[in-house]
Amino acid sequence: MMLFCTRLFALVAVAFAGVVVARRTCVDGSLVAHNGSSVGYERVFDGVNMYVSEPEKGTARDGVAVLYLTDVFGIQLLQNRLLADSFARAGYLTLAPDLFNGTPAPVDLTSPGTPAFNTSAFLAQHAPNTTDPLVTTALNTLHTHFHTSRIAITGYCFGGRYALRFLSPTHTPSAQVAYAAHPSLLEDGEIQAVGGPVGVAFAEVDGMVGPERRGVVEGLLGGTGVPYVVGLFGGTSHGFGVRANESSKKRRREDEKTRRREDEKTRRREDEKTKVASLGLTTHYLDRTCYSYNLRISVQFSFFGYAI
Repeated sequence: MMLFCTRLFALVAVAFAGVVVARRTCVDGSLVAHNGSSVGYERVFDGVNMYVSEPEKGTARDGVAVLYLTDVFGIQLLQNRLLADSFARAGYLTLAPDLFNGTPAPVDLTSPGTPAFNTSAFLAQHAPNTTDPLVTTALNTLHTHFHTSRIAITGYCFGGRYALRFLSPTHTPSAQVAYAAHPSLLEDGEIQAVGGPVGVAFAEVDGMVGPERRGVVEGLLGGTGVPYVVGLFGGTSHGFGVRANESSKKRRREDEKTRRREDEKTRRREDEKTKVASLGLTTHYLDRTCYSYNLRISVQFSFFGYAI
């Protein structure tokens, strides 16, 4: 079960050459949806089906976008759509390509009684030689169709690897900043090749990335010379970045308290005529009760402030 985060949390954003860091804002956790219906739409661009979630009129951040790279459950998974929608509510045009051509891994692949699923064959079928062109098409779509100039990539599990791959100047086009939650199959060379700010969120319990590997990843990032942040979220397991555990009654009570506090903050910000759609893209202090999912979101959006 995810650990509630009740301590003061701070992330310091550092300006570097050529990068504009946005003004200080606060995190509005109510923008992040864990359940309900998705509000985006699917559309084919250059032969690739993509899920598109657009900000409401008047809230969009001009020229910036988020490229959302899913886990093995693809854009068909409701939680992936809901999280993409959450980015859009924060003002970011969000595009998520179908990385598996309509045939993602079954959601219940680890459940007892589920027909055997050949994970190794699935991953081999969707190796970089197959996946890289899809990501490239999505990046080109953001530039040419949606006219964005600055892009942040967010990736989860399977998609986390490609978030870092496309932060490398060896890829054209590439992104300005990347954040990966519980990335799998990430190779040393892909870490060493990153050319911009990068953040990685690890789960405490993860059969794909254990403590030793986490240390290696952090060490390699430290050798790149780029700004980076690595977070280990206690009480979480692989997949928490997309599928928050809301089964606990205590969690729901705490979340409701958080929402009430955020509503009050929102009213104050409206009185002050500030924009309430921001998820805090600069230095911010998180002094509210939250659980690891929302904390990870907070860190992620703050880290995006390095470049967008």
